[in-house]
Amino acid sequence: MTVNTPLCFRGKKILAPMVRVGTLPMRLLALDYGADIVYCEELIDIKMLQCKRVINEVLETVDFVAPNERVVFRTCERERDRVVFQMGSADAERALAVAKLVESDVAGIDINMGCPKEYSTKARMGAALLSDPGKIESILTTLVKGICKPVTCKIRILPSVEDTVNLVKRIEKTGIAAIAVHGRKKEERPQHPVHCDVIKAISEAVSIPVIANGGSHDFIKEYADIETFQEATAASSVMVARAAMWNPSIFRKEGFCPLKDVMQDYIKYAVRYDNHYTNTKYCLCQMLREQLETTQGKKLHAAQSTQEICEVFEMGDFYEETTAIFEAKKTSLETKTQHEDDQMDDPDVIKMAVKFDKREYPPQITPKMYLLEWCRKEKHPQPVYETVQRPLDRLFCSVVTVAERKYRSALWDKSKKLAEQAAAIVCLRTLGVPEGKLCEGENHLINKRKRGDQERLISRDHGEDLAEPSHKKANFTEETSDINVPKM
Repeated sequence: MTVNTPLCFRGKKILAPMVRVGTLPMRLLALDYGADIVYCEELIDIKMLQCKRVINEVLETVDFVAPNERVVFRTCERERDRVVFQMGSADAERALAVAKLVESDVAGIDINMGCPKEYSTKARMGAALLSDPGKIESILTTLVKGICKPVTCKIRILPSVEDTVNLVKRIEKTGIAAIAVHGRKKEERPQHPVHCDVIKAISEAVSIPVIANGGSHDFIKEYADIETFQEATAASSVMVARAAMWNPSIFRKEGFCPLKDVMQDYIKYAVRYDNHYTNTKYCLCQMLREQLETTQGKKLHAAQSTQEICEVFEMGDFYEETTAIFEAKKTSLETKTQHEDDQMDDPDVIKMAVKFDKREYPPQITPKMYLLEWCRKEKHPQPVYETVQRPLDRLFCSVVTVAERKYRSALWDKSKKLAEQAAAIVCLRTLGVPEGKLCEGENHLINKRKRGDQERLISRDHGEDLAEPSHKKANFTEETSDINVPKM
């Protein structure tokens, strides 16, 4: 496919992908200070494939949200044309599926082939790929052919210069837009010298842009050193990691900003984009470095929330003002959404404002079970649940159809299961049928369970088959809806 993006990898100063550091606040700060391109932290393909893409109207971001509601990747319009999504993968098809998931929200896709950490290499990702050129070619070729954004990869050097150059030539043939080279072998660490000569040999051997990486320890102490490192490696561009982590204003042509100002600018982005406080604290600790033992450093280390972090840096008022703005915006959007819900509401759906509280019911007995049994007793088709999720707050609402009538709760719930139980309650109460609450007295479903348990024990004593017939099991287990959950 033709690449239809202006992203270019020549003559660029780039924020390197760094685990726990390369989240949205750091990427935006690096862009503010002069970085041309920013890479996100490495995100594993399997984890990303479990995520849903959600438009966050309050923060004005695009969020990729895991099943446990944790935001795995967050991005915004400000960086859309300059952020490269780095993933860890050892499978071409999975890599392509992730690339397609995020393609419209990023400027490029990168495959990590340099991470030497055991968690990565054990899964045959990262530096483990360097010993499997066939898999490298498969992944990169699949991505280049399958998406419209530029594809890059980041490698470490091999034991010999010749082997490294030969590998990069094979990689070049896949059609990738650029290659980043960390000038150390996989067993080497930051204290080992960076091999500028190897990066230079690569730069002279291929025609695609080579991005030099690994110069923070030996070369890059200030902005001018970025160009010095580029000249030493003959690279097209330079990727900065630890020097940018310590002070992202390394990208300023005019020189460093005072660290206090840099940290306050970072905190503003962290609050503005609701960054998790543990990640914010980690990044600030990397900036403080030798100042961690100061009074301020100790207070930062003890902070247990974003608000407490703000107070450490005398930004408590900023936190309160910003969160108040977001709360007002959320309330306004909720009011608007509720109005739209009311406008589009089906008048034929019977509604009540109810929620399911499992504390009001015996263990393992639910309204859905009662409704299912009632339908069987009355010879109606089993209940059908249709559940939708609201993008604004990711809450759920379910409509249950019973005997050609529809029922739902007027309240939205935090999970699909709770929404379905609430819909079942509305139906049961409308029909005047018991719903199984503890306050209703003797529970015949519990008695059925007890009798079923006794029958199984008797069967076991007589050596009979313990497998329970499926038609009997259905009387005591909830039938789950297999309908997909669309967004409203």
